Amino acid sequence: MKKKSLIAALATFTLVAAASLPALADEYGRHPFYLHALSDLRTAAWQVDHRRPEDGQVSRDEMVVLDEIHAAIGDLQHAAWLDGKPVEWREPTDAWLPREGRLHMAIDLLRKVRSDVAREEDDPRSRPFQQRGLAHVDVALNAAQHAIGDVRHHDMRRE
Repeated sequence: MKKKSLIAALATFTLVAAASLPALADEYGRHPFYLHALSDLRTAAWQVDHRRPEDGQVSRDEMVVLDEIHAAIGDLQHAAWLDGKPVEWREPTDAWLPREGRLHMAIDLLRKVRSDVAREEDDPRSRPFQQRGLAHVDVALNAAQHAIGDVRHHDMRRE
């Protein structure tokens, strides 16, 4: 008799646990764009930070790009943490990316980050960090575009 009730209790527990797993998976999987955006931000920072010697001196705009990317990472990590994301996990940076066109690559990544992060955030605690992160991404985008103009201007003067 005890064996039957133990089996029934175990079966009930298993059914309840199995039924709750999709709900947990859905909750954990909401807003995965924060993790994608963080990975793209790290890759963009790598692109800006790893220059070729022939690229010349680091411009002030490139320093702004890096500072703003790091600030965006901080804000978006906090937003992701509030959403219950595993912010300690880091997707590896694609260090194999070519160094040519690195500012263009950083701009492409920053645009992708902006698109990912600008989605509707339903957690009111995360919204301020999301908005600040977006503001940092916008400043980084503007500075990267300005840096490309500086590089073109510098290259034209050398000719």
